[in-house]
Amino acid sequence: MAHNREAECEPRCYTSVRTGSAALTHFSCFSFTVFIAVLSRPGTSWFSWHPFFMTLAFSFFMTEAILLFSPYGSLIKRFPHKTKGRAHWILQCLCACCAVLGVAAISYNKHLNGKPHFTSWHGLLGLFTVCVLGVQSVAAVPLIYHSLAKGWSLAKLKRYHAASGLVTYLLGSVSLLLGLSSAWFTASVRGYTWYLSALCPALSTLVMMSQVSRAYMAKKRLHS
Repeated sequence: MAHNREAECEPRCYTSVRTGSAALTHFSCFSFTVFIAVLSRPGTSWFSWHPFFMTLAFSFFMTEAILLFSPYGSLIKRFPHKTKGRAHWILQCLCACCAVLGVAAISYNKHLNGKPHFTSWHGLLGLFTVCVLGVQSVAAVPLIYHSLAKGWSLAKLKRYHAASGLVTYLLGSVSLLLGLSSAWFTASVRGYTWYLSALCPALSTLVMMSQVSRAYMAKKRLHS
């Protein structure tokens, strides 16, 4: 009897942890985005748009786009998968638009100030991440228009899309963390606030990695 109760309790505890992690990710990505918006004060300068747009793209829109498919943290959990796919597509488009605007803002700001472009690891990785995001977004078109996926199974395309999406998310998270080490951010934030800020993209990354890997492993067991 005791063994059966423990067996029943474990899935409940497991689900509670997963649900709590997803809820915390929603809260952290939203809070981090708002915090950067308040700190950068978008509109006060050309540079101010850069951290705002990039954080909005990779911390908020992309995180929420992936969480839509989470069985524990999706805000539209009860909606059909097709609806989730459309919502995912919209959020990813917003992510890509914000990322491009973020790169444009910092490029124009450097041009106005006569500074060299993409000389730091943050700048180089950020540009590379936006390029990867563009390629990954274009490669996802056959998932919406299946007639374009000639010779490819839809299941295989979805696996490749999930894997490449996770890589893109990891690149975006590392870019954000490198941005937190920039002269602008370290001059504005110090002490525990910096560590709390860095914890937000780090936590989101762990949750996203767990979600995508679990979904892939579940499908692999299902087809084996």
